[in-house]
Amino acid sequence: MTDSVLSTLPENDADAAAVDPELRGRALDGILLLLPRVLKRELPEVGENACLFDEVGLTSAATLELILELEDHLDVQIDVEGIDPEDLRSVGTLAGFVAGHVIAED
Repeated sequence: MTDSVLSTLPENDADAAAVDPELRGRALDGILLLLPRVLKRELPEVGENACLFDEVGLTSAATLELILELEDHLDVQIDVEGIDPEDLRSVGTLAGFVAGHVIAED
């Protein structure tokens, strides 16, 4: 496999199994919808593999705002305790993180 293909595979199968594909799709759509609002500017077409920091221009502060806006948009609470830089690598990796880290309602 090429490096680009390998970089899109999940770290392990347990991570992939924990992600709800429907929620991941909703998270992806929400991120793409909310990015222009959070960044306060129009964006060219942004794809799932777009790098959030280098290509899109997300900052640390904007990342927090995006996650809070996404929680409201999806009507979920996201457990961000385990988030790491790899989860913020691209639009798609953030969507996968969100789908795998929703806090269940009691």
